[in-house]
Amino acid sequence: MFELKTLSPEAVPRALAKAERYRLLNEPAEAESICLDALNIDPDNQDLLVMLLLAITDQFADDAPRVTEAWQTVARLRNDYERLYYTGIIHERRAKALLGHHTPRGGGRAYDWLREAMLCFENAEAIRPPGNDDALLRWNACARLIMRDHRLVPATEEPGEPLLSE
Repeated sequence: MFELKTLSPEAVPRALAKAERYRLLNEPAEAESICLDALNIDPDNQDLLVMLLLAITDQFADDAPRVTEAWQTVARLRNDYERLYYTGIIHERRAKALLGHHTPRGGGRAYDWLREAMLCFENAEAIRPPGNDDALLRWNACARLIMRDHRLVPATEEPGEPLLSE
């Protein structure tokens, strides 16, 4: 329908800064659009991929979570630590979106997502760069959320309907 306009390669750093500002203004769709335009010019730019991933996960609270797009984006990260850390972010934000929707049995499902996030953060912690304790901070945040929210308990199997015998 429309042919999108192409950024110049020199505009990529400025676009990244602008995307960050839009995220801070709670405009993740705008940030995402900017990242997509910049990635069209520099598809392997790791900073842009992280910003895109964060913009996508910022939108998990909407009606249709975009987890598949987040997985595809995190898979493009080259650094093992960042891939683990941001995989944890995906899990953590998906859990928070489930809690925000107040869906039936959402607390158990959110608990599972948070525990997966914590596992990712533990694995990231093991290979973190010196002086980078971000994974520990996220692990602690997940643990505190579980300890304070009474809905966050391990999921249990729902008993099925008994079979009727003749």
